Amino acid sequence: MHLFLCPAGDDKLKPLNEEESSHALRVLRLRIGDPMLLTDGQGTYYEAVVEEAEKHNCVARVTRKKETEERPFRIHIAVAPTKNSDRLEWFAEKATELGIAEITPLICQHSERKVQKTDRLKKTVLSAMKQSMRCYLPTIHEPIGLSEFIKQQNFAYKFIATQGASDELLKIAPQKCDVCVLIGPEGDFSEHEINMAKEAGFIPVGLGPARLRTETAALAACHIINLINQA
Repeated sequence: MHLFLCPAGDDKLKPLNEEESSHALRVLRLRIGDPMLLTDGQGTYYEAVVEEAEKHNCVARVTRKKETEERPFRIHIAVAPTKNSDRLEWFAEKATELGIAEITPLICQHSERKVQKTDRLKKTVLSAMKQSMRCYLPTIHEPIGLSEFIKQQNFAYKFIATQGASDELLKIAPQKCDVCVLIGPEGDFSEHEINMAKEAGFIPVGLGPARLRTETAALAACHIINLINQA
């Protein structure tokens, strides 16, 4: 069964937006009385049936509500935009399947791309959430410079992935805690940026012996945090 995004709030009737309505009615050809599975993207599933079906307007009537338990940890990856935007979208898709909570495009000194539109990223994570049948929609933040980003973060556990770090994320990342990891461009962070992050409490870490592309490193960090919490 396909999963649709619906608004939070009223637990009886769920009007879908135009895009979701069009997919339900025009692509899947659902009709009044057909079963649907919905999520508000905030941890709740709804079993429902089509109540209204008029062109781009689909309204579902909830028959059963199921709230899920939120995971005891959240992953926030702040990653430098890749030169090819498709690669960052690939990361966002796969990270959503793994259960990432937040993604921030991070503008760094060595960034190949200084501008990153977030519209496609938001569509990518929405599609990935529905495809993987998850009920938490990741937050996509607007691009921000590294210096501004590190000033805003109050995570108890925060790391900066960089070549030559003496510690490995796999060995020192905590269980059941919110974690933020900075991933730089393919030219790595500058020495000034690393020192600035360290002064703000970020711990330099490695992600393994191989040199990774930006999007691979970002996904590896997400996977490592998930792996630690399955131990």
